[in-house]
Amino acid sequence: MVKYTLKSESSVAAGQTKKLKIDYKKELNAEQLAVVLNGDGPCLVLAGAGSGKTRTLVYRVIYLLDHGVKPEHILLVTFTNKAAKEMLARINAALGAEAKGLWGGTFHHIGNRLLRMYGERINIASNFTILDSEDSLALIKSCIAQSNPPSDKYFPKPRVIHSIISLSVNLRQSVRETINSRYDYLKPEHIGCIEAAAQAYQARKKSINALDFDDLLAKWNELLESDSDLRRRLGEKFQYILVDEYQDTNYLQARLVANLAGPQNNVLVVGDDSQSIYGFRGADVNNILDFPKAFKGAKIFHLNANYRSTPEILALANHSINRNENKFEKNLTAVKNGGQLPAVAALTDNRQQAEFVCQRVLDLQRDRGFALDQLAVLFRSHFQCLELEMELNKRNIPYQLRGGLRFFEQAHLKDVLAYLKVIANVKDEVAWSRLLMMQDGIGPGTAAKIWQQVKGFPNLKAALQADFELGAKARSGWGGLRKILDKLSRIDQNDLPALVEAVLRGGYEDYLKANFENFSDRLADLEQLEQFVVAYDNLEKFLADTTLSENFKGQAAGEETVDSGNSSAGRLILSTIHQAKGLEWPAVFVIGLAEGLFPHAKTYGQAEDLEEERRLFYVAVTRAEEQLYLAYPLFGRDNLLQPSQFIKELPSRLYEHWDVEEGAISVEAGDEIKYVDEDEEYAVKPAKNKKKLLDFDPGSDLGELDF
Repeated sequence: MVKYTLKSESSVAAGQTKKLKIDYKKELNAEQLAVVLNGDGPCLVLAGAGSGKTRTLVYRVIYLLDHGVKPEHILLVTFTNKAAKEMLARINAALGAEAKGLWGGTFHHIGNRLLRMYGERINIASNFTILDSEDSLALIKSCIAQSNPPSDKYFPKPRVIHSIISLSVNLRQSVRETINSRYDYLKPEHIGCIEAAAQAYQARKKSINALDFDDLLAKWNELLESDSDLRRRLGEKFQYILVDEYQDTNYLQARLVANLAGPQNNVLVVGDDSQSIYGFRGADVNNILDFPKAFKGAKIFHLNANYRSTPEILALANHSINRNENKFEKNLTAVKNGGQLPAVAALTDNRQQAEFVCQRVLDLQRDRGFALDQLAVLFRSHFQCLELEMELNKRNIPYQLRGGLRFFEQAHLKDVLAYLKVIANVKDEVAWSRLLMMQDGIGPGTAAKIWQQVKGFPNLKAALQADFELGAKARSGWGGLRKILDKLSRIDQNDLPALVEAVLRGGYEDYLKANFENFSDRLADLEQLEQFVVAYDNLEKFLADTTLSENFKGQAAGEETVDSGNSSAGRLILSTIHQAKGLEWPAVFVIGLAEGLFPHAKTYGQAEDLEEERRLFYVAVTRAEEQLYLAYPLFGRDNLLQPSQFIKELPSRLYEHWDVEEGAISVEAGDEIKYVDEDEEYAVKPAKNKKKLLDFDPGSDLGELDF
């Protein structure tokens, strides 16, 4: 046999010097340049927040192409289509046609492509159909029906079972193991039926030549692990593998990377263990922490130069994240010049917290010229912005809620409000329809039949005493609804906390478990609703306010909103911290920093979970470019709250402590503030910002106080 080696298209004759297309030293800082020039072999790039990781990855690919590596030998894997398009566009802009043939895309995109080419090796026809989420859900419904589900009305609904199956695939666990670890609130007697439905689902997909999103990873990995020849060939083909956001990989994705690594082992992963915050989706921070163990001799690079935030913000972020034990040591350094200290604001309750944020937003808009969309309010859980949404509505401040519906637009909130609406107005057909359709055995036809009779009664009491001609299952469903409505009708209409509590304790909590995969988050929303309604002593007023909140579109600027005369002023951004990852704003408010809320109480005693909560806090504060405000309420519904341990861990030199109260003195920038107690007087440095203060204690250290 004669071997004939093809020369690279870009190889140069002896004695000639290749002219580089890019001045890498000019385009990159020293840390980034080290990665680009020395990224052969297994490499871990620890890219801190705002350190230019995307730029580094893009230039590493450009460098490889610039030095003769053929594009088809490079695999660039990202987590989102947006990131893939951005990187590929920048590479194409730099090199044009020379980049044609580069393998780039999400894990799912690459899996689909390879399974089309080689799937027949594991009996997957190349013309397989990809099921989207709704297609998968429809198929699972059919599989549940054939697995003889119990008549128990609290048996989990198809969407919950879909989530269980998906997570078990990505974690490479059995369905039972996933239920025990993530869905332990489900009834043990339901597990067997769920397992049967999952097995039927896998069989049905195979019979119709279909794969769902999870299969694109699982079957791809099965292909690699069952076919050593193909694994070797692909390892030789992909001479350079580059992976973005490696801290977000789950077990399957980490296995895929390891299985694709060829003999040259040119695997370069970029990520930040300090920003690993998706454990609830199956992401495993140990993938990045253990990379040096999995890839022996791996080089570790650090990108610590931060182009986003001021030194003051980074000092606070560095101090916080260094409390974690399981981490790579890092210390972000600011490229920007110094700014102002972050502010820690203690508020009486959630309402005052909302008022503080609104007033400070208006101050920043007026005094600093910030557009509303340059400001963001971040929170751990959606329910924490309830009072803020209401206050923004009252002040007519335009806002945009990222990554979800407004609080009262969510299904579980609408469910609870439907009970209250029927109590307030027995003629509310929409509320009746919603409640009836929630009951087992009642479909659209039966619901319409019941409503036609209910609407003829003068009041709720009369309607509940009526006897309708219904089938056995519908009669059971109507009986359950009648029981809870009868209980509600006996409670004072204006005792809203009692009404909401009666709904939750009357079976709705079990309904949540059966119908929603994120049961605990939705229950937290409803517990917050119990606290929120305490401020109301009139049911009709409460329902009117929630409807106005639901319909508020934030189109017009009211009296208190500074009109910049520029439509680009946009809307204030409200977002969960998870949704805010990868984004940045000049000024950021992090609210709800009370113990038990952030970090969440469920992390107590769980070291790994608490460290993920601290990483979530780190992500939140590193979204801020110039100004950072950390706010917490002192009182809940009927209990005293403590500031988050993430605040108490901070030395007082890293922030300014703001005590806020209505009617307190107004302090202008440059004014000297004095704090007086019985023993001595302290002079405090001039205030850097206009703010409201009460009993300002310049010497207090929240890390040492017991609130």
